[in-house]
Amino acid sequence: MDCIFCKIVDGSIPSNKVYEDDSVLAFTDLSPQAPVHVLIIPKQHITSANDITSENSAVIAHIFEVAAVLARQLGIDRDGYRIVNNCGDKAGQSVKHMHFHMLGGRDFTWPPG
Repeated sequence: MDCIFCKIVDGSIPSNKVYEDDSVLAFTDLSPQAPVHVLIIPKQHITSANDITSENSAVIAHIFEVAAVLARQLGIDRDGYRIVNNCGDKAGQSVKHMHFHMLGGRDFTWPPG
């Protein structure tokens, strides 16, 4: 499989890791859109939200547990942060490995662009 995030998980592409456990990896985004911009991914390849099943959904719940820990560690828990998942081309999913953008450290508007 030629997936950049799978290569980050296996270590063949370096990343600036901010969190790692047996099932989840979080690292800083190379093109940050906020003062804090971290990508949180399952280590298991799940293409998109369309591919969540009863067999793999536990890792998605765990990602949100990790997000709460990271928000505290990164100092964005009190002021607020945004977690974004893009599903499919029209939504802007550029890497076909499910991932969540955790953004914080600035004000956000609604609706998002």
